[in-house]
Amino acid sequence: MDLFRMRSHILLMKILGTLTRIYTTTFDETLRFYEDLTGTKAGIRFALPAAGLELAQVQDILIIAGSDDTLQPFRSTNATFLVDSLEEYHRFLTAHGAEIIRQPQTVPTGMNMTIRHPDGSVVEYVEHRKNS
Repeated sequence: MDLFRMRSHILLMKILGTLTRIYTTTFDETLRFYEDLTGTKAGIRFALPAAGLELAQVQDILIIAGSDDTLQPFRSTNATFLVDSLEEYHRFLTAHGAEIIRQPQTVPTGMNMTIRHPDGSVVEYVEHRKNS
C-alpha cells in the first residue's frame, strides 16, 4: 500500500475514546469510590465468569476486579481504546508489526482484542455493539 493510501485508510479508522484501567480485588468498594469521585453511576457493569472478572465503566475509568491470580494476565495492559472497527484495527496493527496477544473475541459489550504495539505497550481494543 502506498503512503497516500495508507494515510487515507488511517484517517477512516477512529479511536472513539480511551479508558484508564483500575485493577482491584474489592469490586463494590472500588466501584462506589469512583462513582462518588465522579458523581456518576457506572454506565456499563458486567461479569466475565469464565475469566473470574467483574468490570464496570464509570465515565472514562474501567474498573476490573478479580482475585490477584485472575487479574495477573491483564495487569500488563496499559490502556483500553474504544474503536469504531475492530476488524480494521486488527488488519492495520498486524500489517504494522503489532503482536496479537488475545485474538478478537465476543464480550458482553461487543468485541475485543489485546495487542502489543511495536513499542512494547499493551492495549486492549474494544468495539462496542451499536446498541451498547
